[in-house]
This record gives sequence, structure tokens and C-alpha cells, in this order.
Amino acid sequence: MIRDMEDMLSLEIKKEIADRYFGFRKMIEDDSKQYNQHVQNAYRQLENDVGFDLIRLYILLGSESLIHAFFQLTGLRDQVFLDPYLLHSPTIRQRLFKGLTIHGFTRRSRFHNLFFDIYTRLSAGVTSYNSRLKQLIEEGKAINKEIEDFHRHNDLGTMMGFLRRLDSGSVQGAGGMAGDISPLRDDHFAEKMRIRAPIPADNLLPDLPALPATKTVRKQLQELVDTAYNTQGKPEVSSYST
Repeated sequence: MIRDMEDMLSLEIKKEIADRYFGFRKMIEDDSKQYNQHVQNAYRQLENDVGFDLIRLYILLGSESLIHAFFQLTGLRDQVFLDPYLLHSPTIRQRLFKGLTIHGFTRRSRFHNLFFDIYTRLSAGVTSYNSRLKQLIEEGKAINKEIEDFHRHNDLGTMMGFLRRLDSGSVQGAGGMAGDISPLRDDHFAEKMRIRAPIPADNLLPDLPALPATKTVRKQLQELVDTAYNTQGKPEVSSYST
């Protein structure tokens, strides 16, 4: 009878330990899964709110020399979404400029207005994306802290040793377990079960500098756009989407 009660108590303790361990573990794993989804969403935001407008500006500038001058002027460090193929693909050009509002009385004014309209929208897109990236960095740090706290309060190797002693009827000490290889096996198992910290968002996504306000760089941008317009033979931008 006493043995039955001891076995029942042992099972209750084991269940409580397991429920606590796996319950907290699942919460962290769910947070990590959600974080990874947030990173994917941020990348889509980077493509939609930054990438497409950047490529549009690259196409309007037309040459890598002018694009690199644009980088120097705006502080863009990485050649984000820059692929020489994009500058010369009529199919991509048609898709990217389709549906854009184009205004102005002359070819030159339409070319200039389109460039500055896209630049203004791009600036807002970069600001929004960077704000999201900053939130993701903090989210990743919070999950990493959760993981550190979890492992500090739930040492799996110690727990496995405790459960083994519980089965042997001795929770006071290792007893006959001294010198056994089980502690090493427990540590190895604990390492395999360790929750890995999520990759920091700024290691996965680029950190873009805020673009200068249009009014502060309008003159320099105007010169780039003038050069691009003349170099390309004074194109009619309304034909880009046809």
C-alpha cells in the first residue's frame, strides 16, 4: 500500500515537472515561430515598400555611375536590389511602371516629377521599414532573454538526475549513481534539447539609412535626373508602362 502511494506520488511529481517544462518550452517555441513569421513579413515589406521603388529609381537613372552617385548622396551603403539586368529589361520596366500616376506638361517635367514622386514614397517606405526592423530586434532580444531564463530555471540535466533518483527511491543524493555515466548522458541530452536563440533580425535584414529630406538634396538630385534624362535621349516616361 505504501509502495503504491509512493509510486502515485512519484508519477504526480513527474507529471508536474514535465507539464511545467514542456508548457514553458512550447510558449517560447511559439514566440520564436511568430518571430520568424514577423521577419518574413518584414522582408516582404522591404520588397514592397522599398525594393520596387528603388528599382524604379535605378531604371530612371539608367546607368550604374548615376546610381552610385545616388548612393553617395543618400547614404545608401549596400547596393540593395541593384541588378544590372533590371536596368535593361523592358518586361520588368513595364511591370514596375504600370499604373503609376505621371503628371507634367513636358517630357522633362514628367520625367522629373515621376522621379521625385517615387523618391518621396521611397523615403516614407524606408522610415516605416526601419521602424519595423527596430521592433523586430527588440522582439528577438526578448525571446533570447526568455530562453536564457528558461534554461537557468529548468536545468534539464539536473531534472533528469532528480527523476532517476526518484525512481530509485532516493532523492537525497546520488547514492549508487556516483561514478555512473548517466550524468554525462543527461548533459548530452540537455544540450540536444536546448532551445536555440533566434537569429537577430539585423543579421537577416538590411539596416537602411533614413533618406535625406527632398528639400535638402533637391538640387543635387535634380542634377542627377537632368543627366539621366539627357543621357537616355529625353525619354517619354509614359511609354515605360506600355
